[in-house]
Amino acid sequence: LLFMYTTLAAELNQGIYLITINRPEKMNALNKDVFTDLNTAVDHINSNPEIKSAIITGAGPKAFVAGADITEFGGLDKAGAMTLAKRGQDIFSKIENSPKPIVAAVNGFALGGGCELAMACHFRVASENAKFSQPEVNLGLIPGYGGTQRLVHLVGKGKAMEMLMSAHLIDANEAKQSGLVNYVTTAETLLEHTKKILEVINTKAPLAVAGCIKAANAVYDETKDGYALEIEEFGNAFDTDDMKEGVSAFLEKRKAVFTGK
Repeated sequence: LLFMYTTLAAELNQGIYLITINRPEKMNALNKDVFTDLNTAVDHINSNPEIKSAIITGAGPKAFVAGADITEFGGLDKAGAMTLAKRGQDIFSKIENSPKPIVAAVNGFALGGGCELAMACHFRVASENAKFSQPEVNLGLIPGYGGTQRLVHLVGKGKAMEMLMSAHLIDANEAKQSGLVNYVTTAETLLEHTKKILEVINTKAPLAVAGCIKAANAVYDETKDGYALEIEEFGNAFDTDDMKEGVSAFLEKRKAVFTGK
């Protein structure tokens, strides 16, 4: 079940699709090809019933993703730059709005576009050598793949403002204190720890998990009334076989077997 990508390695094990951004010689920097592959990978996650959840990580011991590939910035004018940012935002939004959990396992530097990719995932687990930064101001730029928005959501406005304007690099522990990551692990146990969390989530009702993602994402979407969406998703759940199974299992004091229907 290996999909053919040019810049990613991917494998499916027990419902968990592990995606590794595989350009270690370039510190896994995001170029056009990586975006194309990520877009394909998320479509594959969303459409393949065998995939219950996914992990995005980086190849090698140094970097998750050390930023955008700056070599592609040469010769871009305003319109070209806006097109580039829009494409990045659209693909990261597709990750954020996937009905299946996509978790970032941050194994090293998550800088610029790398930090933005991690933030687009539903949550983040970091190894103790992980480092996070939005260093765009060093290049006379600002984040363009949603970083100014998601960083504020995750760490609060004051901390985000400081990070965005100073390009300050924070380590894994500071990232955890700030709410940017959920757990800090050793480098050796990062993937194992992330898989363990997903193994638990994978036992839950898939449509209910998707409903939680949709409703929680609505908190930051000005176009949506999150409370109304929650009522609708709650109602939708009552139409599912999984809800009937979950309630029966609870009353019969047995383990529920969910089918995603």
